[in-house]
Amino acid sequence: MATHFRLRLYLLATLVFLGFGLLTVRLYEIQIVQADNYKNKLPGGSEVSVRIPGVRGEIKDRNGITLVQNVANYEVNLDLKEIVSQYKKSHKNVPLYTFFPIVRGQPQERKEIDVVKIVKQSVLPGLAELGLAADFNSKQLRLHYRTTSGLVPYTYRRDLKFEEFAVFAEHNLNIPGVTVSAKASRDYRFDSMAGHILGYVNLPDIKLIPREEQAEYNHYVGDDYGVYGVEKTMNHYLQGKPGKRVLERDEKRKIVGEISYTPPQPGADVYLTLDARIQMIAERSLRKIGRGAAVVMDPQTGDILAMASVPSFNPNAFIPTIAQSDWKRYTEDPSSPMFNRAINPYSPGSTFKVPIALSGMLSGTHRRNFTCYGGVQYGAKYMKCWCLSKGFTHGSVDVSQALKFSCNAFFYQYANVCGIKDILKMTDILGLGRKTGIEVTGESPGSVPGPQQLRMQGLMWSDAFTALAAIGQGANEATPLQMASVTATASNGGRVFKPRLIEKVAERDGSVVFREAPKVTHDLTKEGLTREDVETVKHGMWRVVNESRGTAPRAKSEITMISGKTGTTQTGNPREPTNAWFIAFAPYKTPELAVCVFVHNGASGGRAASPIAKNIIDETMAMRKGKNITLDRLPEAEGNFDRILMVSFDGAGLEEYASDDADEAVDVSGIMPVQLTAKKKTRSRAPTPSIKRKADAEGSVEKQNTKRKQRWKNLRRMIGGRR
Repeated sequence: MATHFRLRLYLLATLVFLGFGLLTVRLYEIQIVQADNYKNKLPGGSEVSVRIPGVRGEIKDRNGITLVQNVANYEVNLDLKEIVSQYKKSHKNVPLYTFFPIVRGQPQERKEIDVVKIVKQSVLPGLAELGLAADFNSKQLRLHYRTTSGLVPYTYRRDLKFEEFAVFAEHNLNIPGVTVSAKASRDYRFDSMAGHILGYVNLPDIKLIPREEQAEYNHYVGDDYGVYGVEKTMNHYLQGKPGKRVLERDEKRKIVGEISYTPPQPGADVYLTLDARIQMIAERSLRKIGRGAAVVMDPQTGDILAMASVPSFNPNAFIPTIAQSDWKRYTEDPSSPMFNRAINPYSPGSTFKVPIALSGMLSGTHRRNFTCYGGVQYGAKYMKCWCLSKGFTHGSVDVSQALKFSCNAFFYQYANVCGIKDILKMTDILGLGRKTGIEVTGESPGSVPGPQQLRMQGLMWSDAFTALAAIGQGANEATPLQMASVTATASNGGRVFKPRLIEKVAERDGSVVFREAPKVTHDLTKEGLTREDVETVKHGMWRVVNESRGTAPRAKSEITMISGKTGTTQTGNPREPTNAWFIAFAPYKTPELAVCVFVHNGASGGRAASPIAKNIIDETMAMRKGKNITLDRLPEAEGNFDRILMVSFDGAGLEEYASDDADEAVDVSGIMPVQLTAKKKTRSRAPTPSIKRKADAEGSVEKQNTKRKQRWKNLRRMIGGRR
């Protein structure tokens, strides 16, 4: 009996052990061997792909000095699709928001999920626990959700400090749909310096992204993109290649790990022909006036070494978004700080006598003398020379003397003998009347009208129109950049270079992906002129500065030999009667610099513009001999409408009107036809930036940040100790 009982006990024990063994084998097979297969079958488990924007390349000057760089910007992003989904799982009733869009001209009632209320109920309390909830614009949040359906994360905050970022990074996993990131953001190292050239970027715009590209990711985080200046024109080089992060999400839709990560690649670096030190010199020199521009070029290559415009703006104000108050200040300021005067046209006045002098050399007119009797009669119109109001005449002069005296009467006759056909030919060779094509936005072509253009306005060309063109008035317009290029040609022996702003584009490994060598578009010695002809004009410009009775004695330098040409133009505006110009080059024998300065509301080229050009040249030549030029962040230049009588760099600033320099401006209001005087200027407008909307009442979280935890204080103390 005992033996029989023991046998059954052994049999039962064997069955139990066998069962446990089979169970163990099965568990091993399920949990170890087939673990990946069963993981994929978990309900709700999924992968989430996130596009990571590329890092923009830097912008540097010709010497490698960084002008635009990237810095870390800490952001909080809300995955609205995830937040709404989680809310639906935990709440029976989803709040709805009623709005009235205009459909076919009539308001129509529509209902949508009240994403603002959901965010305030499910997200902000958690952020308030950390003391980091912030006011937001509810309308902007609704519009973002409505237009993207939650595909693109909503950036809740872009202004986190590092300590706040660290708090988010430690605790935000407890708040569904909230992520934090360190994103590269633009930093314009010298604030307003070269702002009109560099431009600015806007935040990503999902409307610009093709739908098929959006569909590749669960969360599409777009790239900042250039909308103004070099940031726009070279955007295709600067923009980096995106990366991709694939995350694993469990059945509760909580991120539990990272499956793969492809890092973003940086964009190429753009090297400008600018010299940051010369740019700083030009910008500081222009601070003597309220409105104007300066361009500095290398006559031997066509490289733009500096290009400045005042008043100015700070591109950093646009990063990552610009406050509505700042944008309003920029756009409503009557002095137009966003307006780049260096590439916009004005009547060039007597500086235009340089291309006119070159025009006459196509036919040999430059070998003739013409007599100044104080003016010239053209039909019923008597066109005066500026000397007549001073009580004298210039007498018989040649082209070199005429440049020195800036004799209007000489150039009236000279231009009519050589003819408008040769004038149009020469100005076309010099690049006047068309855009230079440099990589900036908003450049104007200027205007050099001829008989055909006037015929389209119902006017017949006459000798009086040719005379107006000879002194750079009438409908003639040129940009400071164009006149700097003309100066370079006159100084270098007649070679016309295409103005160049981009030195090269290079990848981070140093490989060059784009380089455009200096390009000579024309050579005047191959167009019928001799080197001696060009030298005649060059010498005439030397006489303007360095001989008695020249129109720019204030440009004479003790550092180098400066040559130039003044210009003063009538505007027809009694409150701002004249604008002032001065073009110059230095040194004389082998020019290194060609400069153009334009002064809005300047009394004369000799008094208001030439001292600025002289200071730019003197400071640059001193720098090249070893003087240190400090590069600092440059505040915005404020505009004004002051009458610029004279500019001085000896500490006196603006001085009283002097009578010993020539005032070349002549009143052409009675000569200009109504069709031309009524012409309206059109200014290119800066593109609308990413504007930071003000928080509204519905987005207020005034009472939320009341529960600061002790661990936040401890963490801040710890981080502060590390740093």
